[in-house]
Amino acid sequence: MSTTLWIIIAASIATYLTRIGGHLVISRFDHIHPRVEAGLNAVPAAVLTTLVAPAALSAGPAEWAALIVAGLVSLRGGLMAMFLAGAAVLILARQFVG
Repeated sequence: MSTTLWIIIAASIATYLTRIGGHLVISRFDHIHPRVEAGLNAVPAAVLTTLVAPAALSAGPAEWAALIVAGLVSLRGGLMAMFLAGAAVLILARQFVG
């Protein structure tokens, strides 16, 4: 087998073990401390920030327009509306602005 396939298999196993391990640890507790729960609730926002921030720092005008529109739509609309609006603006801006 190729090296790439082994890397994919190893990454898949590591991802699965990480996810199931966290679930097994948390499921052993009858009561979760409010601070721990608050920290766990902050994880999705932290992950999203680590994905968006590097792209935003090296973004051009098309990407900035999409970020601004997605941010504005997120104030009133749902998650799917935000993604669709951001993607539509990004596609159009890249087509016409460059």
